[in-house]
Formats: sequence, C-alpha cells, structure tokens
Amino acid sequence: MSSESRSDWWMLPKGLCLLAVAACVPLHEPTPAPEYFDLMEPLFTVGVPPEAPLPELDTEHLGPEEANRVRVHRERHRAVVNVTSLSAHRGRSIEIVPSMEMGSGAIIDSKGIVVSNHHVVAGGQRLVVTLYDGSHYPATLLGSDPEMDLAVLEFDPQGRSLTRIPFADSSRAQVGQSVYAMGNPFGLEGSFTAGVVSALNRPLQIDSGYIIRDLIQTDAAINPGNSGGPLVDSRGRMLGLNSMMISPAAGSVGIGLAVPSNTVHRIAGQIIREGRVARGWIDIQGIAISPRLVNQAGLPIRHGILVTRVLPGGNAQQAGLRDGQGGRMIRHGPHRLPVEGDIITAINGQPVTSVAELLLSLEGTRPGDEARVQVFRGGRSLELSIVLGERHSGQ
Repeated sequence: MSSESRSDWWMLPKGLCLLAVAACVPLHEPTPAPEYFDLMEPLFTVGVPPEAPLPELDTEHLGPEEANRVRVHRERHRAVVNVTSLSAHRGRSIEIVPSMEMGSGAIIDSKGIVVSNHHVVAGGQRLVVTLYDGSHYPATLLGSDPEMDLAVLEFDPQGRSLTRIPFADSSRAQVGQSVYAMGNPFGLEGSFTAGVVSALNRPLQIDSGYIIRDLIQTDAAINPGNSGGPLVDSRGRMLGLNSMMISPAAGSVGIGLAVPSNTVHRIAGQIIREGRVARGWIDIQGIAISPRLVNQAGLPIRHGILVTRVLPGGNAQQAGLRDGQGGRMIRHGPHRLPVEGDIITAINGQPVTSVAELLLSLEGTRPGDEARVQVFRGGRSLELSIVLGERHSGQ
C-alpha cells in the first residue's frame, strides 16, 4: 500500500525538478535511467548528526492506557522509517520521467537492517531511508519476497545509535488485544494509530496471485504509506508488519491487515543469511480441477490438483506419484491432458484446491523437508511422503 507522490520532490536537486517537468510528455519504449539520481549524493546525511534528547515524559494527567500509548510511541517512533523507492525512465527523446513510491519500514537491527513490504520497493532503481529526524541514507535491497510481500533493506548509519523494534511472538496474539500502527500514511511521518486485533488467521490473495495466510486483522487505521511500518503490541514489540487495507475508498475503514511477526522474522532471517528465500517444491506439473474439467474427464472428485506430468528423476517420481501419461487423454482448451493421474487433495493436512493453495501449502517449507501428500488414486485416498526439492523462479 505504497503512496505515489508527485509533490514531494524536496529530496531532489532543483535541476532534477525542472527536468522532471520537461519530461511530462508521452514516451515510447521507455528504458531505465537510474543515472538520473546520481546527483542525489550530496543530499544524503554524512556523519552522526546531533540527536535531540527525548522530552520529559509527562503522564500526570493521563489514564493508564493513555500513558502506555505515550510510552510506546516515545520508545519506538525513532525505529520507524520512511522508505522511498525512486525510478526513472527515458523514452526515444532525451527527456527522463522520474517516479517515486513511498512507504514505511521498521529498523530491526542497530546495524541498519530495515524490514518493509515488497510492493513498496518493487521496481525501485534507488532506495532511500529517511529517519524520524529527516536524515537521509541510501539503502540497499538485501532481498525481497513477493510471495509474502516482504523486503529487507540495509543502510549505513555511519556510527549513529539506532533504535530498533524487537519482535513479539505472533502465535500468542489474541483477538481484542491492543495494537498500534506506526508509519508514514500519505507521507505524514511519525503517525501513530491505536486499535485492537480484530481477527486472526485471515487469508488473502494478493495482486501477484499468491495467497498470504494467517494475516492479522486490525481496526487501527492503516492508510496508503503505512505499508511496511510495524504493528506493535502494548509493550512496543512488533506483532506484525502493516501490509494492506481493505476499503471501498481511498481511506481506512477499519480493516487493516498485517503480516505476522513470526513470518516476518523467518523470511527476514533467510534473506539476511542467504540473500533470498528458498522454499520446498514437488517436481510435478498439474492443473486445478474445475467443474468443466470434471465434466469433460469424468473425474471422481471435484477439487484438487490433477497431476499431468511427473518430472523424470524428481522427488515426486521417487515417492511414487503418478501422472497418467500413456492413459486416457482429453482435449482441454488448447491442450491435451492425461486424466488418469493422481489428484493431490492436501499437503501436510492443508486442503489444496487451486495452484495458489498449492503454493501456500509449501510456503513455510524448505528444500529437504518431508511433506505428507494426500492423493486420490483409483477410487481411494492414500498418503505419500515426499522429500521436497527447491522451487525455482516461475514455479
């Protein structure tokens, strides 16, 4: 839920502003022009700026809940950053069109490690982290995971002391507990909204086609620009990472969703250690069963993944999964499909009725893990044990 801004060009030199205005003409075949931002270098913070001490905490006229909210904001707001993703493209002429996306992030390590959303940084040619005091630092993308909409960035704090946000255990989250959304909605830095956990374990299919499961629903106001900011508990620990809102309009209507902190911790850890996220995979090709396919092929069940090919020498073949090659074939759209193969109905006890659910069932696995695969074959159900391989790009 990033927020595109055309008015916040205060970050760029004036010469670039003029060039951006001159470039607002239709272009064809745009090509990346990241060199456009090379002139930004003098704008970045150098050294350790003086840091004003926190004001004296005054809770004399506040109730217990109010006082706690004030403490949480006071202790954590310096760990919330603005993440700006910049890109520029050149058309056939010399003009360059720049664009900017803005979101939020949370510092999780005093060395300058920041977690945010994948959609905040996707396509960015230059990334900038802005701290609570306006200090600007160039950031490097350590890795990104579109499947869970997470990204990990790193910037050099140049020796300054950073506030970080510790992780809570999201498996212990409860409906009704107090939470606070922190971030930069609409570019308004340092915003803090209060609410409760409204529901747990919400699944949602995102624009990329992936399903994110176990999302935390909250009524704490989440708006464009909040993406990537922390959803913290009453002790100031990250319970989730604000990721999206459900709204018929442009503003918050009380349904915000956050990726659970345990998922953020797991994915961020993999990216920091390995630079990527490695997930388990079953070496097959298949198609989700639809009513049309059931009618065409006379399939015995109405839900699952029909295995149309078991890759030779792969883990599925070694585990005994069958694809029906050599058996009865039907024409389904432009393809001819074998229809006597196994039908996968569940993986590790999780029902599988679509390709998105197949990916979801393997999201939390690693290559080498053992998966329990429930299949329907010849009128009966059976369970196979498969040692997972590694999912590659495009799978």
